[in-house]
Amino acid sequence: MRLSIGLLAAVSFLTACSGYAPSANPTGMTADEVVAQMGPPETRRTVEGGTRLEYPRGPFGRHTWFVYLDPAGRVVRTEQVLNERNFLNINPGMSQDEVRYVLGRPGEVYGLGRSRGVVWNYRYENPFCRWYQVEISQDQKVRSAGYGEPPECQRRDRFPFQ
Repeated sequence: MRLSIGLLAAVSFLTACSGYAPSANPTGMTADEVVAQMGPPETRRTVEGGTRLEYPRGPFGRHTWFVYLDPAGRVVRTEQVLNERNFLNINPGMSQDEVRYVLGRPGEVYGLGRSRGVVWNYRYENPFCRWYQVEISQDQKVRSAGYGEPPECQRRDRFPFQ
């Protein structure tokens, strides 16, 4: 009986995780097949040459998958966009819509004091404990962008009297 419960739990866990990323070779899949595998996209956007389905995985997820479909609705490519190459494309003066177009939805959003805007935080896969942050001003433009240390990485032993 115990083995059965353990096996059932393991199968349930593996099934739940199977939809995290696109399949190994999704080329040619239909949009319906992608949605059946990964669930509904957070954003469906018209792009040059077809449609893009966006799948942010988090707030603590370190991946955002873009699935590109041709005009017939078949997958032509997939891309995990939370990476250094794409971070280098975020520059002061860009609109928040342009940032969303490059990186997708942020994992977390923090408001800035005195109504100065917000900070969008993106966790991503890296060997260090850091995330990418984009400061968005009140006029919905990028004020600054760079790397920071997420709260879970702040070491308590830095302050000996706590």
